[in-house]
Amino acid sequence: MGVVDDLGDDLARRTIEAMDETGNDRFYMEVARVIAASSPTLQEAFMTSIRVRLAAQRAARFIDGTLRARREGGAAPEAPKDLAPPGASGH
Repeated sequence: MGVVDDLGDDLARRTIEAMDETGNDRFYMEVARVIAASSPTLQEAFMTSIRVRLAAQRAARFIDGTLRARREGGAAPEAPKDLAPPGASGH
């Protein structure tokens, strides 16, 4: 990673920690505006890291919930239904 990516990822990690502590799940949008006021390049690196880290957290919770349901019984979480299967959308 380059310096911009490293800085963006560090800010993303710290922002997610702050979101967890404060319970404000939209705090990253405020941080993004602060960054954008000085560096759109850093803001893009930050937003990429935030999106990737939040998606990874959601995926981990889904996996954990599915395994917990299998081991303990009960309903497993459902994957979002509004997304096309991987590869189907062309993105």
